[in-house]
Amino acid sequence: MLLKDKVVIVTGSTTGIGAAIATACVAQGAKVMIHGRDESRAREMVQKLGKEKSAYYLSQLSDEGIQSSLGLVEATLDHFGRVDSLINNAAKSPRNDIDSVTVEEFDWIVRLNLRSPLFLTQAVVKAFRKQGGGGTVVNIGSINAYCGEAVLLVYSMTKGALMTMTRSLGNALGKVGIRVNQLNVGWTLTENESKIKESQGFPENWESKIPPTYAPSGRLIHPEDVARHAVFWASDVSAPANAVVYELEQYPVIGRNLINEIPLDIFK
Repeated sequence: MLLKDKVVIVTGSTTGIGAAIATACVAQGAKVMIHGRDESRAREMVQKLGKEKSAYYLSQLSDEGIQSSLGLVEATLDHFGRVDSLINNAAKSPRNDIDSVTVEEFDWIVRLNLRSPLFLTQAVVKAFRKQGGGGTVVNIGSINAYCGEAVLLVYSMTKGALMTMTRSLGNALGKVGIRVNQLNVGWTLTENESKIKESQGFPENWESKIPPTYAPSGRLIHPEDVARHAVFWASDVSAPANAVVYELEQYPVIGRNLINEIPLDIFK
């Protein structure tokens, strides 16, 4: 088991990718602190994973202060006695562009997607040091960090900044055995993504009709795929890799050339 006897914090872990990561961590021997805002969903996760292997902490990481971040780490230490890994998964991707974004929306997204991972990492690093060093941080990023959709302006900005934070912290903390890495995740079929696409008018079973250009394997990435990679990077098996930004995508993100795949009939 890759995470036997490890204690892992997974933010935003009551649904979607976070829930899949928490489930995979427990399957690999870890004890997990579930985090979210919905108590009923958090209770369901603990019931599913087992009370001896999991607990939950409710907070809104986009709050003005950082107590929600500090409280999550403190609750983990109080309940499990230690912490070995932090997986910064919680994030939101509201649609906005240069014409529609507001100051209020910008500040809210930055607080959740960027500020909370920073100060959660600060708090957990203090715990790692008190435990004698070691420990891992895995940041769940996005392929949008490299550019981003036109309607994901601020989300993409935060993921780009998260990528730089990952490299900076990995560089700073590697000498004390603390590793910080990031998964830049591609198009993933979550429940929320399905709802968004349906609201945009996508037809029923749209996910089974994705062109090979976007899904060469014949399907989109699933939360369970992300979870397997997150477990690897949280575990000691991924050592000594540090300050790595790993692209969890189905094709080369940089320098991809599909000119020869342009159908000729579009020119007729």
